[in-house]
Amino acid sequence: MDRHQSTIKRHRQSLKRRDFNRGVRSKIRTTIKTVELAETKDEAAAALAEAVKVLDKATGPRFLQRNKAARLKSRLTRMVASKFSG
Repeated sequence: MDRHQSTIKRHRQSLKRRDFNRGVRSKIRTTIKTVELAETKDEAAAALAEAVKVLDKATGPRFLQRNKAARLKSRLTRMVASKFSG
């Protein structure tokens, strides 16, 4: 490890960022899975609302690019609609 103050600080920052990103990534994956595994229409609608909220929050701190978040939301919405239509 380098002894420069800036390198030491940068390393500290990267560790904090990694922990934050790990949590966000985990939350996104979990909410998407709950939408996919929903059994009833009401359950799926509630899970979809939660997933949209989580994806929108992830775009704020520049974790997720906004077009990717929009694409994921669109796919989830279409999946729920086709799964419970009819």
